[in-house]
Formats: sequence, structure tokens, C-alpha cells
Amino acid sequence: MQQQGGGSEMEVTWEDQQNINKFGRLNNRYHELEDEIKIAKETNENLEDASNELILTDEDSVRFQIGEVFVHMANDEVESKIDQMKEITTKNLEKLEEEKASLLSQMAELKKILYGKFKDSINLEED
Repeated sequence: MQQQGGGSEMEVTWEDQQNINKFGRLNNRYHELEDEIKIAKETNENLEDASNELILTDEDSVRFQIGEVFVHMANDEVESKIDQMKEITTKNLEKLEEEKASLLSQMAELKKILYGKFKDSINLEED
């Protein structure tokens, strides 16, 4: 790897390459997590909307989708099912957020190490 401006060679050790590779993997996982978090938040909002609609309905039973099939179920049964689904989705969202925080911490540590050695010769930022 060449250092900008000086023209002198900067040696990239095996350990440096491992850190660069690890940063790349963490960054890829970070972007996957961002997508998963977005989907989980949308799912939570949809479940909340469904729960609110259920409160407003006058019907004793409603159609509830299971897979590709709609079945008639009692309102209280559907309400219970929606609450279970919200709880699962919320727990999943919390796990994703914790993993995201962990990744950001690891990435910050690697940035410190890599920028400390390579200065402006390496770019770990996204545009």
C-alpha cells in the first residue's frame, strides 16, 4: 500500500490484512442488520395497526391470515395472537439493536487501529 504524498511504501502485515477483512465483514453485517431492523420496525407498526383496527371492528369474528389462507377467528383469539406476534417481534428488534451496537463498537475499535497505522492511506468511511 502506498502512502499518499510521500511515495514511500507502507508495509501491510498479515495482522493488518486480517483487521481490514474483519472490518469489511462487520460493515457488511451492519448493513444487513439495518435492513433487518427496518423490516422488524415495519412489522411492529403493521401489528400495532392491526391491533387498533381490531379494537374498532363491530364483528365477533374476523378473518386472520395464516400463511396464504384466511381463517375466521374470534376477536379475542386474534387479539391474543397479535399480542404474541408483537412480543416476538419486539424481542427480535431488541436483539438486532444490541447486535448493531456491538458491531459499531467493534468497527470503531478497528478504525482506531487502522487509521492509527495507515492515516490517510486507508478509507473506512462510507460516502
